[in-house]
Parts: sequence; structure tokens; C-alpha cells
Amino acid sequence: MAEPKTLFDKIWDSHLVEEKDDGTCIIYIDRQIIHEITSAQAFDGLRESNRPVRVKDAHLLVADHNVPTKGRADGIENEESRIQIELLEKNAKEFDLPFFDFLDVRQGIVHVIGPEQGFTQPGLTLVCGDSHTATHGALGALAFGIGTSEVEHVLATQTLLQKPSKNMRVTVSGEMKEGVTAKDIILAIIGKIGTAGGTGCVIEYAGKVIEDMSPHTISRSNSMRRKSSLMFPGAPAPKWSRRSGRSCRTPPISPIPPSARPSKARWNTWASRRA
Repeated sequence: MAEPKTLFDKIWDSHLVEEKDDGTCIIYIDRQIIHEITSAQAFDGLRESNRPVRVKDAHLLVADHNVPTKGRADGIENEESRIQIELLEKNAKEFDLPFFDFLDVRQGIVHVIGPEQGFTQPGLTLVCGDSHTATHGALGALAFGIGTSEVEHVLATQTLLQKPSKNMRVTVSGEMKEGVTAKDIILAIIGKIGTAGGTGCVIEYAGKVIEDMSPHTISRSNSMRRKSSLMFPGAPAPKWSRRSGRSCRTPPISPIPPSARPSKARWNTWASRRA
């Protein structure tokens, strides 16, 4: 009989390239979202070593942190912000990578546009140079926040060096009372396990309260995790991810053709199994 595996174990094992004697692993990274703050030195590193981007369509560049909330048509007044966004666009053109500038209708917060555009998908590994990358776990992706040197490493090799995390399951039972939000739930969990309670772990959220949440709501709770967290993509998640991008005024960057849509049976094989 096959050994029971969690959702994290299944995604990890399917992306494992090599494991060293000390436990350090090379894992394949399916997608990377890149913004202007943590990428400039990464592209400089590629130039200095004369290395190309290994898989161009596995990356999505978007102006994010330095985008003004008002008066975008007038340009960016802050010089440092403007230079960073201009450099992101320059790097996108030089390395021939997909890019949403700050006037693009598809532009938005990195962890919003990923699901919106169908770039975030269940069962994938995804990284971004941002501490809220765990947000993508709401759709069943194994997502890590990484640093600038790792952004460069993924651009050049499409892999990441990691040691496997421990598994932690958080089950939230009962029903949400009126006025209770996802943030209230995650703060209650933090109150029980402490701010460092999930250190070294990938947390899988489960239970009726979580299952009844929409992917939008789950995303709000996952965004408060600093390492990685997962939600089994059951109930509304498959349907939601299949129609990604429909709320935008342009087609999604990664539309899912009917022939490539996972069957319900396949979705169900991804759930964690207990001994």
C-alpha cells in the first residue's frame, strides 16, 4: 500500500529534481512573478554572467510596489519609483519576457494578478520576491517568497534550492459567525500557535470553515503567512481557476483550454491522505 502523503508532499515529490546528502533539494519551479523592487540586481547578475532566461514564458513581470494609486496618466512623480519601473520594463524587453506596465489594464498587486490571469494554478510551484507569496496557496499552489539572488537563480535555471518543510495541518471546524472575517480566523490561529508557530512548516488549512470559504477569502488569510501555506483546491477553486481572467477587460495570459482542464477525479487525488 502506498505511503500516505499530504498535498505538500505530492507537489514537492513531483517537482523534485535532486536531493543532496545533507537534505538540500533542487526543485523545479513552474512559475515566477517578478516586480520592480527585488529584480534589478537579478537581471544584472544574468548580464554579468552572460546567462539567458531558461524558460521565458514561465515568468511574468508586473509593475507593482511603486505604482501611484491616482493620476497614473500623468506619470510617476517620485524619481526613485519611476526609475525602478522603467528599469523593470527595460529588463522585460531585453530578455523578451511578458510584462504588464503600470498603465496596463491587467496591472495589479502581484498576488492578485497571478490568479486573475490564470498564471497561478493548483499543483504548481510558484515563487515571487515578496513576503506575501503564500497567498497563492489559496488555489493549491506551493508558493514561496524568495530573495533577489534566488530570483536570479530561478531565471537562469528554473530551479530553486530548498530543504523540505515539515507538514502542519490546521483544522478550523464549526461555522463563521456574522461579522467574522478570514483575517479574524488567521489571527486566532496565530494567537494559539504564536507568531513563530509555523516556522519550518508548510501549513495546510482544512475543516468546514475553510472549505466553505471562496478562493478570494482564503487568499486574504494566506497572505498573512510569511513562508508557505496550502489549501486543497476543492469545492469552488477548480471552477474559479478555470474562469480566471473573465473579470478583466482583456483575455487572461494563461487561458486553460478545455482539453487541459483537470478532471474532478484528478483534483481529488491531490488531497492529503492519512494513515
